[in-house]
Amino acid sequence: MQVRDVLKSKGGQIITVDQEATVGEAIARMVEHNIGSLPVTNDRGVLVGVFSERDVLRGVHQGCEPFGRVRIFEVMTRDPVTCHLDDDVYNVMGQMSARRIAKLPVLDGDTIVGIVSVGDVIKVMYEQVNSENQHLLTYIHGTF
Repeated sequence: MQVRDVLKSKGGQIITVDQEATVGEAIARMVEHNIGSLPVTNDRGVLVGVFSERDVLRGVHQGCEPFGRVRIFEVMTRDPVTCHLDDDVYNVMGQMSARRIAKLPVLDGDTIVGIVSVGDVIKVMYEQVNSENQHLLTYIHGTF
């Protein structure tokens, strides 16, 4: 199973934030869409980082009083871990687990085409296992 299969299952809506946006604008977008991270793109739409709840916590912890007015590119996670459409889901899941990352931007070349979360991967894997179990049960009960 490939990452593209996960994206087909969940849909392809991508919510991003421009690197020139403020932290306050990014937090508002995260709250509006009930998400925990945003891919950060430059003016050409190329992924340059990720802004997550952890970045918010770090900024607040550092006592940055005007934190809401800081530009995203100053506080985002640079060079984020990504995956590609043709990557094997099991390898991606292992990478997410080893690096303790809950969401990965999915790239097709340099273009961001989606986000996969641990939950998305687990859901698709569960559905696949459930389907295989149903086929096996049908086979077993059909042969007796």
